[in-house]
Amino acid sequence: MGIKQISVFLENTTGRLSEVTKTLADAQVNLRAISIADTADFGILRIIADKSDKAVDALTSAGFTTRQTDVVAVEIEDVPGSLAKLMELFRQSQVNIEYLYASLEGQVGKAVVIFKLKDHDKGQKILSDNGIKMADKF
Repeated sequence: MGIKQISVFLENTTGRLSEVTKTLADAQVNLRAISIADTADFGILRIIADKSDKAVDALTSAGFTTRQTDVVAVEIEDVPGSLAKLMELFRQSQVNIEYLYASLEGQVGKAVVIFKLKDHDKGQKILSDNGIKMADKF
């Protein structure tokens, strides 16, 4: 189980993010989660799309450099302490989190957190063994 994250490498210039979102809109691809990290010269846009393969094809055709990565999306209660409990489970199980971000998707009373784990398979097993719900699509 798991989902594909698309990383798009962007020059840190005015309009590049607009070009990405327009490319995806023109391809009829809907975003489910989005995060961007930047430096002075470049950024890495991380997205979860409803049609990953179509998104990658559209972005590549438009000249963007992309990469797909396996990530884990976990639905948690939208109450204080839910994320802390999950972090404690990962700590006790010695699962290293490379990064995380939240999704645009979700139900009332729920939050979806996307994790890039150092050991993807181990992380999924820990979550599954502890009865934690993972999304396999958005």
